[in-house]
Amino acid sequence: MEGYFQTIFQTKMSIKKKLLSLYCRNRPSASQKRAMVAFAPSAATFGLAAAIGIVYFTDWRVVTDWIPLYNMKYPKPEKK
Repeated sequence: MEGYFQTIFQTKMSIKKKLLSLYCRNRPSASQKRAMVAFAPSAATFGLAAAIGIVYFTDWRVVTDWIPLYNMKYPKPEKK
């Protein structure tokens, strides 16, 4: 299998042809497709939770200024 990857990446093929060649050779089975579809909601939920955690722990002001009640912790500039 290692020889196959070396010949693919050393030849002067376009990226599209290389990816298509790898996909056609390693096509997922029906059970693998069903597992990916079943895992998609869990992966999306995990990704959303990770994004919210990053915003919360890094205290990203650009994003947290738009969150109601949470943005009250920042002092508002005084109007003249």
